[in-house]
Parts: sequence; structure tokens; C-alpha cells
Amino acid sequence: MTTTGTFTPRPGAAPLSRMIRAQAALETRMLLRNGEQLLLTVIIPTLLLVLFSTVDVVDTGDGEAVDFLAPGVLALAVMSTAFTGQAIATGFERRYGVLKRLGASPLPRWALMTAKTASVLVTEVLQVVLLTVIAFALGWSPHGNPFAVLLLLVLGTAAFSGLGLLMAGTLKAEATLAAANLVFLLLLVAGGVIVPLDRFPDAARAVLELLPISALSDGLRDVLRDGAGMPWRDLGILAVWAVLGLGAAGRFFRWE
Repeated sequence: MTTTGTFTPRPGAAPLSRMIRAQAALETRMLLRNGEQLLLTVIIPTLLLVLFSTVDVVDTGDGEAVDFLAPGVLALAVMSTAFTGQAIATGFERRYGVLKRLGASPLPRWALMTAKTASVLVTEVLQVVLLTVIAFALGWSPHGNPFAVLLLLVLGTAAFSGLGLLMAGTLKAEATLAAANLVFLLLLVAGGVIVPLDRFPDAARAVLELLPISALSDGLRDVLRDGAGMPWRDLGILAVWAVLGLGAAGRFFRWE
């Protein structure tokens, strides 16, 4: 005997966790299918690692060049994916009305940001694996606590993701495209990725050390090259940027 009401429709939103997982899976597929994003997030960091590790262009101090460059390039990969790539992609999604349609769905604004950040983390895992294999082939010999490295990468991702979403959610798509690429180039040069920060004047260095890319690259370098313990100062800087960036993005992000 069939119970009355068994087949009665029960419309309503899916559980929030399921919505976030579905949106994160969609964001990851879109990110990996985008050729321009892959150029920015994979090819450029790889070329920089190989070029500057094999050609004596920049004085990286004592020791093997790859030992200095590998942590910086890992930081650059995080920035290129979490900040530059995500800002540009989200900015054009906003322009084309994709975010407007998502805004009419039961998915909250913070849940969309969570899903986007999760997709960035998946992409970064692939980046880190690829760059680590290449660095080992170039003679890299890392040291240090893997948990400290993981914590740095997660906080760095949160910081850059918040800043990228803030830019994409407040500026026009064309302005986001120009600004994100400009910031990428400036931080590549002045963020301690390729050029050591001690090459800059003391006054400039004191400011540059507070940037998220500098904190991430220096923290990774302290752990992976020098075998240092938990880099609390760099973690603190990244945590502050993450709170400020994600908080501002959650407050000022516009769906259209």
C-alpha cells in the first residue's frame, strides 16, 4: 500500500553545503578549461622558474638559484590563480550577467566566494605538484615543516582570493582586467619573487615586506630553504590581508 503524499513535490533550496560543492566543481571545470587562465597560472610561473634557475640573470645570493626561486614561484602561482585569474574571470562573469543570475538563486554571496576559493585551492594543488616536480628536476632541495608550508599557502590563497573578488565585485570588467594584470607585474618585480627584497632601499623594503606576496614568498623561503620553524610574522601578515580582503569583498561585492 502506497502512503499518501509520498510523491508530493517538496520544492525548496538544496542544503547549503551541497550548493557550495556543486558551485565549486563548476568553477573548477571552468577554470581548467580556460586557456588564457592556464597560461597565467601554469605556463608563466613554470617559464620563470626554469629560466631564472638555469640562466644567471638575477643575483639571488648564496646557494643554488633554484632554492631561492622555487618558493617565490610557488607564491607567484598562488597569486596568479587566487588573485589575477580569479579577478579577471569573475569580473567578466559579472559583466555578462552570470553573477546576476546567481544572485537570484538561493546561493548566498559568501557561499559563492567560498566556492570560488575552493576551486582556486584545487587548481593550486595541481600547480604546486607541477612546479615541485620541475624544481626537483632543476636540483631543488627543500627543508622545513610541511604543515607550515600548507598554512602559508592556505592563508595566502585566502588573502589573494579576497582581494581578487573585491576588485572583481566593485570595478568594471575592463578596469579589473587592466588593474589585475598591472598588479601582477608590479608584485612580480617588487614582491620578492624573483628579486630579493634586500636589493631595495630600506624604506621601500619596510613597506614591501607588508605586502601579501612578500609575506608568502618570504615565509615559504624561510621554511623551505632555511629550514625555519613556523613563520609567525608572515602568517600574521597574510591573516590580516585575508580578513580584510574577504571581509571587504563580502561587504562591497556587487552581483551586477
